[in-house]
Amino acid sequence: QVRLVESGGGLVQPGGSLRLSCAASGSILSISTMGWYRQAPGKERELVATTQLGGSTIGGSTNYADSVKGRFSISRDNAKYTVSLQMNSLKPEGTAVYFCYCRREIGPSDYWGQGTQVTVSS
Repeated sequence: QVRLVESGGGLVQPGGSLRLSCAASGSILSISTMGWYRQAPGKERELVATTQLGGSTIGGSTNYADSVKGRFSISRDNAKYTVSLQMNSLKPEGTAVYFCYCRREIGPSDYWGQGTQVTVSS
């Protein structure tokens, strides 16, 4: 069992920035991947960014949706069980509930956070 707790959502103007954070707790020893997905009203949940915890975020260990490349950046702290999503140049199309995600390689099992609302509006 893994618990994921997100923070950092809120209201921001177009062109502004937000930073989301997600902390994993519980049976974290076998977690291999953490990242972020989002779901806008009436749409399917989609990938935003993921990172492999066992390696560096530089050199192919990260994966981004084409729509956020160059504007969003995913990172992890030194403990490797907390991930952040720096979102710059936000667009109204970025309005969605953002969900933290992780994969544990026992099972394997996927886990989801409760979600945090991001609203981009002037």
